[in-house]
Amino acid sequence: MRSEEEQVRGPGDRDGIDTSTNLPEDRVTGRSGRWRGRLLVAGLVLTACNLRPAVTSLGPLLEEVRHGLHMSAAVAGVLTSVPALCFSVFGVAAPRLARRLGPARVVALGMAAVALGLLVRPWAGSVPGFLTASALALMGIALSNVLMPVVVKRYFPDRVGAMTGLYSMALSLGTAVAAGVTVPVTSALGGDWRLGLAVWGVLAVVAVLPWLPFVQKGEPATPSGPDRSAGARTADHPVPRVSRSRTAWALAVFMGLQSTGAYVTMGWLPQIYRDAGLPAGTAGLLLAVTMAVGVPLAFAIPRMAARRPHQGPVVLVLGVAGLVGYAGLYFAPVGGAWAWALILGVANCTFPLALTMMSLRARTSTGVAQLSAFAQSVGYLLAIPGPILIGTLYEHSGGWGLPIAVMSALLVPQMAVGYLAGRDRVVEDELAHR
Repeated sequence: MRSEEEQVRGPGDRDGIDTSTNLPEDRVTGRSGRWRGRLLVAGLVLTACNLRPAVTSLGPLLEEVRHGLHMSAAVAGVLTSVPALCFSVFGVAAPRLARRLGPARVVALGMAAVALGLLVRPWAGSVPGFLTASALALMGIALSNVLMPVVVKRYFPDRVGAMTGLYSMALSLGTAVAAGVTVPVTSALGGDWRLGLAVWGVLAVVAVLPWLPFVQKGEPATPSGPDRSAGARTADHPVPRVSRSRTAWALAVFMGLQSTGAYVTMGWLPQIYRDAGLPAGTAGLLLAVTMAVGVPLAFAIPRMAARRPHQGPVVLVLGVAGLVGYAGLYFAPVGGAWAWALILGVANCTFPLALTMMSLRARTSTGVAQLSAFAQSVGYLLAIPGPILIGTLYEHSGGWGLPIAVMSALLVPQMAVGYLAGRDRVVEDELAHR
């Protein structure tokens, strides 16, 4: 594969990010094309900012939510698994919806669902109602999760690494801000956890706005021109039997294992610190640090990974960081709290790396859509038991030693399958030789 530097830069490119636009439906020049390109970039950034607050705003307030809704630790473990379940169930529908409506319309609808779910769930008044409203928000996130690599591959085919890095950085920023400011915002609003959770629905409303011109004017369901991504030599049509690709399965299992670690971290890390004796505000701030580390790395890692023929070594480095972070939580959760938060933040950068590999392991935007849907749906399905298991082990073992040991053990197969998924190949070639 060619590096980004070897690819032709489009007009209006600055710092490796093409804002002029590579919109297939906009084969025009001038102000209109540049405006639509910049609006699309804004939509990507704002959408990415909303892909995690529904989850990370809950972690610092999980104890208050449990008490308010009379929720056991085991049920709280189920709650932390709801994101993975929704991403698996609803993400698989994203490619079909994108073919019928166009990806921009589907992302707009997804952000609208996120806004509604986050505004409603704090006032549901019961565990089933809270879970239902959360599922609505997570459905919208699931659709956008799958379609972010598709939007990048379709509209910015010569800037996959740069644009993946940009929205991954925005995703990490939204994740970190939600984790860090939810407790202070809740305190400023009178200490009501319901208000502290509901404010994140407003951010989702803002994310709908950049997509409205594309919804109103419409967009073709498939590009009007050929896919210009590096190495593209085939028409942009569905890839048959992507589930028969070994690389697709390796990527799916890698996605599942890294998602398990990510959702355990987002859902339980503040509780680990609180049980070690730290106050709620500090525990939330430590989670924010973990998420904030990913902001610059989420921009740098996809660009670096896209330039390499094999992303496996990057997978191994991040896996080792995870082992060090978990060891620190086990042996010195308070004494080295800030160090472990930083190291686990590095380990959590497996998600933008996985997104980058989804864009690199298929030739066309349609192929990326199918690979992304398969890898994310299967991966999140595999991740569902993880947070539930951790919550159950925590409740019955009376501490965090056993749960942390389990999470450390899961990093070994994560590194193995991630190394396989990082090999320089595309699923179309694998299927052609079967």
